[in-house]
Amino acid sequence: MTAQIIDGKSLAQKICSDLKQKISALNGNIPCLAVILVGDDEASRIYVRNKQKKAAEVGIDCHIIELSDSIGENALLETIDELNNNPEVNGIIVQLPLPQHLDTQKIIARISPDKDVDGFTPYNSGLLSSNNPDAFVSATPKGVLAMLQSINVNLCGKHAVVIGRSQIVGRPMGKLLLNHDCTVTITHSHTVDLPSITKTADIIVSACGQPQMIKSSWIKDGAIIIDVGINRTDGKLCGDIDFDDVKNKASYITPVPGGVGPMTIAMLLANTFEAFSRQKSHPQHHCCHGHDCHCSK
Repeated sequence: MTAQIIDGKSLAQKICSDLKQKISALNGNIPCLAVILVGDDEASRIYVRNKQKKAAEVGIDCHIIELSDSIGENALLETIDELNNNPEVNGIIVQLPLPQHLDTQKIIARISPDKDVDGFTPYNSGLLSSNNPDAFVSATPKGVLAMLQSINVNLCGKHAVVIGRSQIVGRPMGKLLLNHDCTVTITHSHTVDLPSITKTADIIVSACGQPQMIKSSWIKDGAIIIDVGINRTDGKLCGDIDFDDVKNKASYITPVPGGVGPMTIAMLLANTFEAFSRQKSHPQHHCCHGHDCHCSK
């Protein structure tokens, strides 16, 4: 058996093509995404440039706000407040990681839930936990779900093992799969005897950042393998899965590159369009949903 490839690149292109059609029908009233980039981290700059390029391709206006890595926390919070209050801005993301002197959770929590197209605020995380359809779902987990749906797998009752528990991928991924009736196990760096758990999985979603850690001996025949990891070894990109070893045992597998990565950007843009559509349907300002408000209404 050789696993079928889940081609994230072509699926992302289809999603972006559909978005472009919808946006072109807006007669110039286009969505706007604001990206806050703090400091000079080269990897972050590359990610942001890729987002800006893809946004332009579908017709989304993407503004990059570049700030010094020495910026104070209050100044950064004020920048977010200004974007929250700007009716021309539909989506806001803060490129992570932030410099160590900044409280990441506090910064993210300041973003209006209505403009939180990364889905990282406590409000949207809570909506996802309660299976509320109004939640903005983090782009990577949302992309993974779309990839699983593209192969028409019936998720109901499947045992899904998520490797990694980050706020960006692991935790929201687990919630999303649970909301789609999977039986979910979330594992992490302190999990004892990880292979004994992954061998019981119908679906494995790995986001642990360990190059080619997962071998064929770790999985059962016919498992679906989603590789979120992006690692660089000997100058080449690879995932958390030993692709060449695992591909002869899995039923489906995602490549690195060309798998989850393109889907993440596509889903971020889809969330931005969704935020735009909601705000145009309900133009009144209600960003704080009854929480302590830092916005000037």
